[in-house]
Amino acid sequence: MLKISLLFSALLLAASGTRAQWVDKISDPVDYVNPLMGTQSTPELSNGNTYPSIALPWGMNFWTPQTGKMGDGWQYTYTADKIRGFKQTHQPSPWMNDYGEFSIMPETGLHLSEDSRASWFSHKAEIVKPYYYSVYLADYDLTTEIVPTERAARFRFTFPQTDSAFVVVDAYNHGSYIKVIPAENKIVGYSTRNSGGVPKNFRNYFVIVFDRPFSSVHTWKDDGLSDSAELTSKHVGAAAGFTGLQRGDIVNARVASSFISIEQAEQNLKEIGSDDFETLVRKDRAIWNKTLGRVAVEGGTIDQVRTFYSCLYRMLFFPLALYERDATGRIVHYSPYNGQVEPGYMFGGTGFWDTFRALYPFLNLVYPDVNRKMQEGLVNDYKEGGWLPEWSSPGYRSVMVG
Repeated sequence: MLKISLLFSALLLAASGTRAQWVDKISDPVDYVNPLMGTQSTPELSNGNTYPSIALPWGMNFWTPQTGKMGDGWQYTYTADKIRGFKQTHQPSPWMNDYGEFSIMPETGLHLSEDSRASWFSHKAEIVKPYYYSVYLADYDLTTEIVPTERAARFRFTFPQTDSAFVVVDAYNHGSYIKVIPAENKIVGYSTRNSGGVPKNFRNYFVIVFDRPFSSVHTWKDDGLSDSAELTSKHVGAAAGFTGLQRGDIVNARVASSFISIEQAEQNLKEIGSDDFETLVRKDRAIWNKTLGRVAVEGGTIDQVRTFYSCLYRMLFFPLALYERDATGRIVHYSPYNGQVEPGYMFGGTGFWDTFRALYPFLNLVYPDVNRKMQEGLVNDYKEGGWLPEWSSPGYRSVMVG
């Protein structure tokens, strides 16, 4: 365990007469993380530029409440008052933007477009932890909760009394696919949306399995509703309907994704196993405490400790894992360089121009087991693409310097 002392800054505060709350011992560092730090930002000020990442350290994907429109790199801003959906994201920065994104949104009454389905929310009714997210959607009188794994997540939607409950799945524009399988309470699909640096066959496949049968199904293609249960077009999506819900009834959904195939997304869904929502919350909390706990701080104020662990939380996401485990347990990955499925590790989402001085030396010192995999991934970058990346998001993005 690496120990960092905040004693010097604490002495300065004491000398200046500043009153502060001191922290003697850190037992659960995750409790000091504020995922909303840095979200009060604008493109003009470029101040913070973060979004609340609900994920595990170096997970393959993250989840975030989406306040911005599709394609807006500032996908969550603290001053916003409406949520349009809950988005799977891989975005390293708003300037680099996202890739392979799709979203899920519960509602009462059928509202398909991102503007019509948006709901008012308040930070007073929002709980944001690295491992857990909850928010009350005022327009629909319902609560959404999320708990992640590395490549999957559990959603829990608590509805009011209604015969018109829906969960909308938006596969996003720029080319997408959706298929509804009512017999299995399942929706599958893929998103091809990206910001560059991908082969022509790039897709982020997803599978969503609900714990209730659908009472109705709606799909849309581009700007209109469709009668087909399977669609491919520029922009497609689906909505699963549920009737007969009493106040407090819960609809659960398990979600996973893969850059390889729908079948591999099904394999990644097995990360959840038989764990219910609360079990995953406990496990994720323990993972975050263990990972953050590699570094112990002492001698500082509570605000300094919060700042430290909130920043460390951010350091433990990128480069994110692009590799997956197939049905035999082998480590494989979709190559964002040659478009093939290759063996071994792969990571993406880091700009070397501003990480080589601090991030990678830090990872080598504190998390050498993880950094070893990242270095294997860098070798694969070269083998599959011929060059080391300047910005890997997920493949070659020709920006800045390498």
